[in-house]
Amino acid sequence: MKKRIAIFISGRGSNMEAIVRNTQTGLLKDCCEIALVFSNKPRAKGLEIAAGLGLSTASIPSKGKKREEFDAEVVRLLEPYRVDYIVLAGFMRILSPVLIRAYPNRIINIHPADTKAFQGVGAYEWAWENRLEKTYITVHYVDEGVDTGPVIAQQEVDLRGAASLQEIERRGLAVEHELYSKALRKVFIMGE
Repeated sequence: MKKRIAIFISGRGSNMEAIVRNTQTGLLKDCCEIALVFSNKPRAKGLEIAAGLGLSTASIPSKGKKREEFDAEVVRLLEPYRVDYIVLAGFMRILSPVLIRAYPNRIINIHPADTKAFQGVGAYEWAWENRLEKTYITVHYVDEGVDTGPVIAQQEVDLRGAASLQEIERRGLAVEHELYSKALRKVFIMGE
């Protein structure tokens, strides 16, 4: 049976688009369906893209709200969608225990670094500033820490010769777009 997922975004949603493509015609076609694309930013470009792809979308503005209060609203919003997993794809908010406990071991995130080396926002900038020769893209379960949950999949990104932060981001996103769907398939098919 296909898993029902909600994809959470805050911006343009390039990882969301890659996942959508894979649910329509690729790796994820036989194992999941997108119940909802959700954003904490009503004007997120990704919501427009998702709607254009025929997906259900929803938004609750998070600005000025306490994390627990906002997450309780999100939990209520998700109930009628019967979501099996939440997939964070550029969702730029730290989740509170309210949401994490409502979906234990069923929230997945992608992080553009080795989570043991760097947590939080700015991972590509960190790689650039430290002139790293390689970094990693990590897909992991979300726990109550920040980028501290169990790793599902990880892939190296070669940064040698990258002349700008934009080049690092381009190389990293190319890996993100492929790795995320592979990792989701692993979870949905094999129950990892």
